[in-house]
Amino acid sequence: MDEASLEKFLADHLDDLQTVSKEGVTFFFYGPDRMFPFATIVTEDSDYDRASQLDRPTVFRLNMGVVKATFATLFGATGETEKVYDPTVLDQLMPHPVYAAQSWVCVLNPSGVTFQSVLPLLVEAYDRSVRKHSP
Repeated sequence: MDEASLEKFLADHLDDLQTVSKEGVTFFFYGPDRMFPFATIVTEDSDYDRASQLDRPTVFRLNMGVVKATFATLFGATGETEKVYDPTVLDQLMPHPVYAAQSWVCVLNPSGVTFQSVLPLLVEAYDRSVRKHSP
């Protein structure tokens, strides 16, 4: 799955989705305030995040902010991940190389099968954002 297909899928399936693209990052927000994204697609390295080597041709990273309990179930307590992950590996769910402490997870170039397996995490991130905006 490429980033354009992923973005289209989200736009077609999530209500009130707002996107902003800037400097190799597409931010996905719920609602018009666009303060805190629930997910991003990153297509290039930045000064503060080079771990995934996104400067490789056609490589992108899908990032999602999940709840702490989900992060802990997947990887152990936030910031205490026992397994060492190679942030350059494609098609593998892993803690975000920079924002794991904030319960963010990521996958580089998810295949269709991997995308289906992380879709519940993406929906969880979206639902979390919806709840934050509910009165």
